[in-house]
Amino acid sequence: MLYLSSLDEAEKVIKALSANMRMEIMKMIYETPNLSMNDLAQALNLTNSAISMHVGKLMEAGLVQIQTTSGKRGTMKLVSPCHDRLVIDMATKKESEQYYQDDIKIGYFTACSITPTCGLATPTKFVGSVDDIKAFTFPEHFDASILWFTSGYVEYGLPNHLQPGQSLQRLQISFEIASEYPGFNDDFPSDIHFSINGQPLGVWISPGDYGSRSGYISPAWWPKTCNQYGLLKTLTINKEGTFMDEGQQLSGVTIDDLQISYNSLISFRIEVPKNTANCGGCTLFGEEFGDYNQAIRVQAFYK
Repeated sequence: MLYLSSLDEAEKVIKALSANMRMEIMKMIYETPNLSMNDLAQALNLTNSAISMHVGKLMEAGLVQIQTTSGKRGTMKLVSPCHDRLVIDMATKKESEQYYQDDIKIGYFTACSITPTCGLATPTKFVGSVDDIKAFTFPEHFDASILWFTSGYVEYGLPNHLQPGQSLQRLQISFEIASEYPGFNDDFPSDIHFSINGQPLGVWISPGDYGSRSGYISPAWWPKTCNQYGLLKTLTINKEGTFMDEGQQLSGVTIDDLQISYNSLISFRIEVPKNTANCGGCTLFGEEFGDYNQAIRVQAFYK
């Protein structure tokens, strides 16, 4: 999967695919693996120099690669695609306020206490065994890009870059999240509780655990029977209170109530208590899983 965070970053790719002939080359190498430069030239009725030019443009854009191998008459140059999916963020956020931003990988939790069903996976494999809580203690958990549990919590340390004299005005934490159902269930509500430094921020009810289609970003090996994607949500704590997506107020807890200064440690907990009304678990999707190629994104606005 090739992820490009802006149109500027995608410029080379867009230009490379703007030529009809290069689009035909891409279609052919996806449909028929191990095509050589000569195969492409003959099929498209192009000269060797023309096919070399077109393939070169695709290579510059990072879309194809060439592998040299032995053939019946010397060597052959095989052309193959580099990615099975392309994602471009068309809109970019412009912020006039002073802020810092950090992305925290899903596996970088600092504490946890969870119950099965549960598990973690990196972009290439499961960590340990599914439904084995010991897997959350394995060193490989730092590489995890997805995790899930039925009840309990995971806790993350949020970086604090404030300097003396700077005052935190707003904290935004963005993540892709869903419930946790064995397999998947689009209609499976779960009460997901949030807190910072032990201060409860409120409860958001996840509607379900989605799996009726594959996640746009999820790797090809990820089982179709597992949950596939979540909802991208943004938890905001500001001077007025705590909100989900800045529209749904979760509580009256304000940024001042958290009493975060330049020397504070910040601990963020995501929890599904066993005794909550809808104990439907939690799934967190990070980079290379779900619909959004994003870790837990923290933005802290200050003056």
